[in-house]
Amino acid sequence: MGLGAVLLGAAWSLSWGLTGLRTHALFFPHWLGAILLFDAWTQRRTQSSLWLRSRRAFAGTFLVSMPLWWLFEALNVRLENWIYLGRESFSDLEFALWSSLSFSTVVPAVLVLSEWAASFPWVPRLGRGPKLPERWTRGSVAVTLLFGLGAVQLACCLAWPRYCFAFAWTSGVFLLESACVARRVPGLTHDLGRGDWSRWLVVWAGGLACGALWEMWNWYAFPKWIYSIPGVDFWPVFEMPALGYLGYLPFAHAVLLASLLAFPASARARLGPLAR
Repeated sequence: MGLGAVLLGAAWSLSWGLTGLRTHALFFPHWLGAILLFDAWTQRRTQSSLWLRSRRAFAGTFLVSMPLWWLFEALNVRLENWIYLGRESFSDLEFALWSSLSFSTVVPAVLVLSEWAASFPWVPRLGRGPKLPERWTRGSVAVTLLFGLGAVQLACCLAWPRYCFAFAWTSGVFLLESACVARRVPGLTHDLGRGDWSRWLVVWAGGLACGALWEMWNWYAFPKWIYSIPGVDFWPVFEMPALGYLGYLPFAHAVLLASLLAFPASARARLGPLAR
């Protein structure tokens, strides 16, 4: 916990306290500090954490993270929902390298903060909910239904980005859930057949926590991102419109599913309670 707090405190202070270009070099240590801090906090509460269970799995989440977020960057070429102030200060190669390093922290941040949320006692109390019919959560019918919904949403997002931009976040959930069902990986849809909403709750909580921290720490950063989101571009909380935070719910869901699919079955359990 000490190392994480030191990294976080130093990088946060420098990012907000200095002027000019600085956040491109500080983003990784800043978020590495936050990840280590919350991982240690979870370990203190539960005697288990991603770092404690497997250093290899911990490192692997950073590798999964880079290509996953670059996919969203590719979608944003069509959507144009966010841009980076200060981009012109870097060559294409410099931007790609610094961005990849920063993007590597996204998946571990969501997983660690979701596991941290799972350590609180409200989870078992609120984790029971309605059950979906088994045919909707398992087997070929579920695969077809989930894949179809995801494919239609993605097509609409690309065809009409001004009106269907929200599908950039939800389409990935359906497509990844269909892959989980097809490969018999325990995705979140699987839980609904048992009426278990606990993983949904903690992943949403982790995603919202990450979103709030990303947006807060971006506020006085440079380079930084800003948004242009049609129809909801009001009531900003930091740079993000208030309604934009809802996108962190399906995004965190997609992050977990991508992680489950990326890890082999022998290593998946090391991701912890989120992978059950």
